[in-house]
Parts: sequence; C-alpha cells; structure tokens
Amino acid sequence: MTSKQAMSSNEQERLLCYNGEVLVFQLSNGKFADKEPTKTPILHVRRMVFDRGTKVFVQKSTGFFTMKEENSDLKIMCCDYVSDFRTGINLPYIVIQNSKKNNVFEYFLLILHSTNKFEMRLSFELGYEIKDDLRVLNGPLILWRHVKTFLFISSQTSKIISVLGNLSSIQWAGEIENLGMVLLGLKECYLSEEECTQEPSKSDYAIWNTKFCVYCLESQEVISDTYIIPPAYSSVVTCIHICTAEIINNQLRISLTALTRKNQLISFQNGTPKSVCQLPFGDPCAVQLMDSGGGNLFFIVSFRSNNACAVRKDNFQVAAKWEKVSLVLIDDFIGSGTEQVLLLFKDALNSDYLTSFKITDLRNINYSSEPSDCNEDDIFEDEQDNRYLVVPPLESGLKVGFSSLRELQQHLLLKEKIISKSYKALINLVQGKDDNTSSAKEECLVPFCGEEENSVRILDEKLSDSFQDSEQVVEKIWYRVMDDSLIVGVKTTSSLKLSLKDATLSLLMDQAHGSGFRLLKCQNRVIKLSTRPFPAPYLMPCETGLEAKRVKLTPDSKKEESFVCEHPSKKECVQIITAITSLSPLLAFNKFCCTVLLQIMEKESANCPKNHYVVCGRVVLSLEDLSTGKYLLTFPKKKPTEHMEDLFALLAAFHKSCFQITSPGYALNSMKLWLLEHMKCEVIKEFPEVYFCKRPGNFYGTLFTWKQRTPFEGILKVCSRNQTVMFQCLHNLIRILPINYSLKNLKSGSENFLINNMAFNLEKELGTLSSLSSAIANHESNFVQRCELSKGKSSVIVDTLSDRREEIHPCRKKLQREKKKMLQTNLKVFRRGLEVHHWLSWISSLLTADLWISQL
Repeated sequence: MTSKQAMSSNEQERLLCYNGEVLVFQLSNGKFADKEPTKTPILHVRRMVFDRGTKVFVQKSTGFFTMKEENSDLKIMCCDYVSDFRTGINLPYIVIQNSKKNNVFEYFLLILHSTNKFEMRLSFELGYEIKDDLRVLNGPLILWRHVKTFLFISSQTSKIISVLGNLSSIQWAGEIENLGMVLLGLKECYLSEEECTQEPSKSDYAIWNTKFCVYCLESQEVISDTYIIPPAYSSVVTCIHICTAEIINNQLRISLTALTRKNQLISFQNGTPKSVCQLPFGDPCAVQLMDSGGGNLFFIVSFRSNNACAVRKDNFQVAAKWEKVSLVLIDDFIGSGTEQVLLLFKDALNSDYLTSFKITDLRNINYSSEPSDCNEDDIFEDEQDNRYLVVPPLESGLKVGFSSLRELQQHLLLKEKIISKSYKALINLVQGKDDNTSSAKEECLVPFCGEEENSVRILDEKLSDSFQDSEQVVEKIWYRVMDDSLIVGVKTTSSLKLSLKDATLSLLMDQAHGSGFRLLKCQNRVIKLSTRPFPAPYLMPCETGLEAKRVKLTPDSKKEESFVCEHPSKKECVQIITAITSLSPLLAFNKFCCTVLLQIMEKESANCPKNHYVVCGRVVLSLEDLSTGKYLLTFPKKKPTEHMEDLFALLAAFHKSCFQITSPGYALNSMKLWLLEHMKCEVIKEFPEVYFCKRPGNFYGTLFTWKQRTPFEGILKVCSRNQTVMFQCLHNLIRILPINYSLKNLKSGSENFLINNMAFNLEKELGTLSSLSSAIANHESNFVQRCELSKGKSSVIVDTLSDRREEIHPCRKKLQREKKKMLQTNLKVFRRGLEVHHWLSWISSLLTADLWISQL
C-alpha cells in the first residue's frame, strides 16, 4: 500500500484505507479549524466515506491528537493497520519521527481506535535516523535497517533486538500460520575454497553469493532456504507478495508473486517460476492483490513513475493501466461485499487528493470524479451499476448455501451408510451368517464414548445373550392376506407372558442384490384366547375371606388386547402376536421375502429393561400365490371352521367394540339364543367363548363373545369388519332385549379394572374406620374408670378434711372446672363414635354387595 506526502511545507498528509473508509492523517503546526496557529503540533484524522448518490467522498467523523513536543521537527514516517496482540483486532497506526538536538531521534507509534482516540502504543530513541526499510508488523513490532544490520522492537518487550540471520535485504515481512512472524529476504552465502578456484565474474558473484531464505523472529533462526525463489532471480527481484504458505513434510512450501528490475511480474510455485507478465511501465515498486468477486483476482502494480496497472491472476495478462496516479488503495469502498481499487490522481489545481479519483473493480463497478452530462443513458448505467452491486452478494450467498447443502448431503449419506452397515451386521448376526465386513473397513470405524477394544467382545456377549432360540418361544408362524393387508402371526408358548407393551413383531424386507433390509411399517396386536369354557361367575362358589376378596393393584398393571378374559383360577390360553402391514407397496415386486423378528422386553429393574430378540422365520409371497388365493381367508358356510389362523387374522384385523348390558327387572337369558338362532353363529370348538357369525350378508364373519357376570348384567364383545356392521348388529340386538335395558360402550378390558379398583379402595377405607372404632371404644372405657376413681378420691378428701373446707375450696372449684371440661370433650368424642358405628354398618352393607360383584 503506497502513500504520498503533501507538497505543503508546514503540513504533512497521508492516506489510508480501513474497513471501506479513507483515513486522512494531517500533521500541522497547531492549525485546526478557525483557531490561530500555535507552537504545539497537532495530528488530525478525518474519516471519509464514499457516497454513491453524489459520487463524492464525504466526511464521516474527525479526531485529533496533541503532541507534547513544542517547536519540534516532526515527520510522518508511514501509516497502515496492524493487529494488536492484546485484542487481536486490526487497528490503524501512524509512525511519527521527532528530530531532537545532538542527532537524537525519537519515534512514536500511535494507534487509532474506533472512537477517533489516539493511543501511544510504542516509543523509543535512537542515535541515528531511520532512512529506509521501516516496516511495522503485527504486535505492533517495528523493524528497520541500520547500515547492514536489521533491528526490531516490540510493544511486548520494549527492547531493541538485532536480527541474527545475516540478511542483506528484506523483500517481505509478515505472519505465517504455525510459524509466527517471519522475514523473507536475501542471505549472503560464503563460497568454499574449492568453489573459489576460479575468480567469478561480478554477475556470477551477485547470483551465487546470495539466496532467498525465511527467517523466524521468535526462534531467531533461518527455517528454510529452499523452494522459495531460484538463485538466478535473487539479484533482480525487488518486491514480493506472498499468496499462500504452508508446511508439507516439514518443508515450507510458498506460492508468491515477485516484481523484478526487468519490469516483470513473475509467479513462483515452490521455487519454480510458473507465469511471467511483461509490465507496461518501468520501475515497479509495489504489488497488491484485489478480489473483485466471482473468482476474479487481479494484481495491482504501482510504479515510481506515478503509473499503475492491473494484471489478471488466471492468465497473467494486463487488464488495465492508468497514468498520473499518485496513490493506489484497495478496499470495499461502496459496500458491495467485494473489493475495488481506488485510484487517486494528482490535480495541479487542487491539493486535495479526494477530488480527482476513480473507483473500479475492473468488471461492472465504475465511479469517477470527472463531471458528465446527465441523460437517459447515464440513468440506465446507474441502474446497471445498482444491479451489479446486488448480484455479487447474492452470488456469494448462493455459493455458501450450495456449499452447506453439499456438506449436509455428504453427512446424510455417511449416516445412511453407517446405519445400513450396522443394520446388515445385525441381520447377519440374527441369521447366524458370517459378517463379510473387511478389516480395512472395520479400521475406519471409531468407537463412541472412548470404549476400549474389549468392548467388541463384551458387545458380542451381550448380543448373544439378547438373542434367544426360536424353539423356546415360538410354536408356529403363519400369514394371511385380507383385503389390502398382509397379516403375519406368531403363536408363542404358554409359558411366555406377553402384553402389547412388552412385545414387538417386526417385518424386515430383503432388498434386491443383497444391499440390505428395509423395515416395514406394521401395526401390532397381542391376542389371548381361552381354550376352556367357564361357567357363569354368579354360579361359582367364592371364598369369603379377606385375602380372597382383595385385588392388588400396582403401577405396572397393563391392559392387554385379549379378546376373551381369562379366569384367575385356570389360565390355559393361546397367545398370538400379530403384525399387520399394507400389501399395496409390496405388489410392485414379483416375489418378496420378509424376516419376522420378535422383540421381547423384560424389566430386570425399574429403570433397566432388557430386550430379547427372536428370529421367528421368513415370509415368502409372490404374485402367483395371490392370484391363486393360496393365503386368502376361507370360512366354509356349511362346514365348521378348520384353520384357526383364519380366525386369528380376523381378530387382528377387525374392529373391536365392548358393551355392558344391564337389565334391572329381567334376566338376560335370551343373549345366547340371539347369538345362535338370530345371528346364525357357530361356536368355535377350540375356543368355546368365541361365536363366529355365518349369517349371510354383511354379518358374515363377525365374531362375538358373551360373558354373563350376573343374571341381570353381562359383557358383549363384537369384532366386526367395520363400524357399519357393528351398528347393524346392535340394531338387531335391541329387538330381543328386555324392557328398561341399559347398553353402555366400554373400552376393552377397562370394566374389571374399574370395579376392582373401587372395591380395593372401599375395603381399605373399611379397615381404617374399623381401627378408628376400636380406638374410640377403648378411650370410652378408660374415661369411665377415670371418672369413678376421681369420685372415690373426692369423697375421702371431704370426710377426712371437713375442718379445712375453707382452705381447699379454691382447689375444689378448679378441679370441678377441669373435670367438666374433660367430660364435655369426651362426650363429643363418644357422640362421634356412635355416628361412626352407624356409618360403618351402612358402608359394610354396600361393600358386601360390591365385593361380591368384584369376584365376578
């Protein structure tokens, strides 16, 4: 970045670009605004921003700093922005030199904050004047050259330190990641005696006696002298711009661009020249990189002849050139999100730099201070400029969005791949197959939560314990097709006690070409059917003891979808677990196979459930099987039902309803007559509680169960194809019911739960009230004894101490008051006890009837 000094003798001016603003530093002898000049020098700063509407730079804010040195010879050395080690934020700085007497020179480094306040960050004195090679690096750190030695001072140490690398010149200084602050320059090389047998020429000596190297300020040693610039170019390179720098295999690899004395711009990649551009002007002095967006990169080269040019990075061709340029600045001056170059031209009639300028990104953005006539073409160009200002940010936003989308897609693909491999490994383990995952793939797997290698062995042991043999649990597997549903059922052993919350039946469909398995969406049901007929509960003898009446309720009580309720004394039943899935998506395959997997959850403790997996078998179905009706439900009209799997399929797929029927005045003896004669039902031989309806029409296939709990009350369960058939059955039923009947819709399995719960609560209340009654009776007997004892003692005291009545009269009154108060209290308790006795007798009569009902 280049800056120039103004022509005025008593005023110096430097310009700097920072965050899209142009900072104008002016050092004057106390002249500020309309005030009179003073002997105290003042440093002024103005923040200028570009107004796209008026196409001029306007002043945003100002600030000043008063120098303490009076009648001093001050001079601005340089200005730029560096990173402050305290905050890591880039801030503008300015270096000022103060010439004192006796050849003593004092240097100040001031930092400008966002509030336009200056801070004295570094100051030091030298016995000589710094004339050239003054650089300010991050920290801030000031580096300069004196005679043949390079020295630096940092704000952290405030000590002057010499560079020990034997550098003859420095072409670039800056910070490289993982290396810190480094210097890139020429180092003198001393030839050995064998190499000096012949006296080299001046050109050879200039080439082979120096070489480029990278010097680290922190370690104060040369870290690399290869892969930078070939020795043949060491004598012609004048300026370097580092593009990239990284360490590969402990070697520093650098990509850079250099200016030469031959008026060339050369690109070097790891010490090898890649591209060369012949510059249009002579004596280049500085090169900067400009990113105009859309992948368009330009090298902006400044010349000492007040000229400038732009070179494309992709093809190393000159894109533009400008003459009579006094200053070149690069920043985002118009706020478009990309960089532009600001060219300040030297106007002989006006000393202000910001009156003659040009802003361009060498693509679509062009602003100039030259006056032009306003016409329709200019308005159209302004609209085009506005479009160009909007399009680059949108393009960059789209690129960021597409990049995020690609990363998300890759992440999802990786998750799907991991899940697919894990799923395949699980199925192979279930089926007892060998896992063909290669060791190379297994090495890529990273254990979660920092588990050790033995976790694999422990996991295998747990999996082997979790999987059970199907012969121990499963008796039979079957499947049927009904309408648009595939019904798969598993008959379990009688020793296995399951509920819907404890068992899950899953269907794993094999994918084509062995690529894995797909889990089908299923609806599960647990069906329990009793195999023995039971007499009516009101005809069975019941135990009258308290333990026989009590029904224990626990928080883990579950409702099972059992179509027939078991009797507690005999629990012989058939247990079926079914899975229903849609058949339509499966018809796209000519033949498909499914693995039936049963998951059983057992609670070892309250918070530690244990899962067991059972491979029940495979389901194979083809379009030929469906067309021939091989697995369709069959119920012959004139023959009894033979295949119980068809009955189980109906129970799994049909809609279930439960009704409580009560008739206070008449017995419900006509229900079985209605089922057998009116509905033409068939009693299933294997399950006598189930009635299969064979009445023609919509009623055909409907299932009923009738459980008569008392002569006047019973539970009817209807398993129908749909709600319409259920309402038709009810409409047919009410014709034969007695007068004043009551029909109540219940949730399946909820009536016993409610009755048992109420009976248990009433029994608990009865025990509490009985204990309260006995306590009151004991308290009453004790009270009578205390009263008789008190009367005996009082009579003895009156007979023996009659001559001292006047002395004990106050005590006697006090005793009578306490006795009366105690009597009133106990009488209240006694009355309450009598009321409790009456209440207990009434509750006992009600409870006797309810407990009798609960046994049903």
